[in-house]
Amino acid sequence: MAQRLLLRRFLASVVSRRPCPGRWGPLTSRALPAPQCGPGDLTGTPSQARSLYTTRVCATTFNIQDGPDFQDRVVNSETPVVVDFHAQWCGPCKILGPRLEKMVAKQHGKVVMAKVDIDDHTDLAIEYEVSAVPTVLAMKNGDVVDKFVGIKDEDQLEAFLRKSVIKNFM
Repeated sequence: MAQRLLLRRFLASVVSRRPCPGRWGPLTSRALPAPQCGPGDLTGTPSQARSLYTTRVCATTFNIQDGPDFQDRVVNSETPVVVDFHAQWCGPCKILGPRLEKMVAKQHGKVVMAKVDIDDHTDLAIEYEVSAVPTVLAMKNGDVVDKFVGIKDEDQLEAFLRKSVIKNFM
């Protein structure tokens, strides 16, 4: 459990340090010398440096690590945030989570999604009056603008996003 939490924190810190838009420039890496031998030639020549181009995928979904992380990434966010309060043992949460992630990804950065495990962050669940899971909040500028409890199909999720997040804030 401690290793998993440490890994989550590390990955969150690595992802949060990278700028989201654009493309990374060429990255130069030195390859190990690769033998380029002709017939009867036993000497190798080192290969030249080569450029690697890597695209940066903007993460629209992230896991909350602790209270200050929630404050920083959700409450202080200028982008509307959909907050998914879930639990690993919750069957409906396992169905709703991927659906919600898919619908948020379709918005192309107009909205982001924060995932809060209520077993790890009981204080946040109490603060936002989460009495059942899954509970989904729509937040803008730290204020809860809409909420639903339970599982929804993709059409209902799209309507929720349109009504509570995109229509009001775009």
